[in-house]
Amino acid sequence: MILSILDTDLYKFSTSNAYFQLYPLAEGTFKFNDRAAEVYDESFLATLREEFAHLERLSLTDEEFAYVTRKIRYIPRNYWEWLRGFRFESDKIEASLDAEGHLQIQVTDSLYKVTLYEVPVLAIVAELRNRWRGVQADIAHALEILDGKIALANENRLIFSEFGTRRRFSSVLHDAVVRSLKEKCPNCCGGTSNVYFAMKYDMTPIGTFPHEWVMFHSGVFGYKRANYLSLEDWIAVYDGALGTALIDTFTTRSFLHTLTMKQAKLLDGFRQDSGDEREVGDAIIARLEEFGIDPASKVIVFSNALTFPKYKEIADYFRGRVKISAGIGTNLTCDPGIEGYKAANIVMKLSRCRMSAKDPWEKVIKISDDLGKHMGDDREFDIASYELHLG
Repeated sequence: MILSILDTDLYKFSTSNAYFQLYPLAEGTFKFNDRAAEVYDESFLATLREEFAHLERLSLTDEEFAYVTRKIRYIPRNYWEWLRGFRFESDKIEASLDAEGHLQIQVTDSLYKVTLYEVPVLAIVAELRNRWRGVQADIAHALEILDGKIALANENRLIFSEFGTRRRFSSVLHDAVVRSLKEKCPNCCGGTSNVYFAMKYDMTPIGTFPHEWVMFHSGVFGYKRANYLSLEDWIAVYDGALGTALIDTFTTRSFLHTLTMKQAKLLDGFRQDSGDEREVGDAIIARLEEFGIDPASKVIVFSNALTFPKYKEIADYFRGRVKISAGIGTNLTCDPGIEGYKAANIVMKLSRCRMSAKDPWEKVIKISDDLGKHMGDDREFDIASYELHLG
């Protein structure tokens, strides 16, 4: 189900490298969450563990090493040399079913290693879920549906990237989708977050930093300075590359409050992943104008469960005011041409961290602009809400 060690999102490598460079002793636990609370049985769990064991066979090949050191030069060569020796360890993936049959998964390790487990674990669960249910994609019909989306994008100059690895229907459908985007939508599809497919189809690998990066900083430095310090550290590592900030780890309002003029000028743009797109975009534009920065010089990347018709409405609303792009995932790689099909609604987030093995574990949380995307301990939620004046 996982085709290569590069069959993951670019931001997993960029974040792993940031830990590798700045916080090599830091440790963390990633915890799985099924928002739909689906029920499985022991046969599913046994097969899942077999698939996790297959991850141990993956390693960075000579061809892949040559590609990443040539194409992804903002991640230094010493990181890729380390990755050549990295191997997944399936015994670190703790998978079980609770009394109700809900899937429980967590992984603990050094942060520069454990972050690499998230996307493969999610992609395996999503694909195995479909196989276990006996659901098979109609690839030909799925690509016909995709053609309609591509036509809408081409007709309206809707710039987007493919972001669909983690909850894809299957690796086979994912491959077919990316191939079709490369062939039929080269002017609007700016690239893919999946490094393996970027390499296979000569596309641009796309990524930025994830919620976990800000969550880690909140755990070791506190909520009040997490947004600011996580941006400063990212800038220190990448020096202007990968300059699109994810803004909703502790709500967009909190992010914009601590954003400095220096940071705003250095950033290329902002990624909106929850909340109302118009409200969030307007707030970003207003903050940029406070700094005297022309919003038209920046990009807003919308990525909250987008469909192409919804994206067109958003693009029409902001056109001429700010640059617009989108990261579209589920609507591309989880649309198998089956009436009534619902994609897996699963995530895997950092749940605790510490600066080193000598330090106590700190729980971490995420406070989204959407209530249903909150994750973490209730007591920590109250503390963060108080410290960040969220009401």
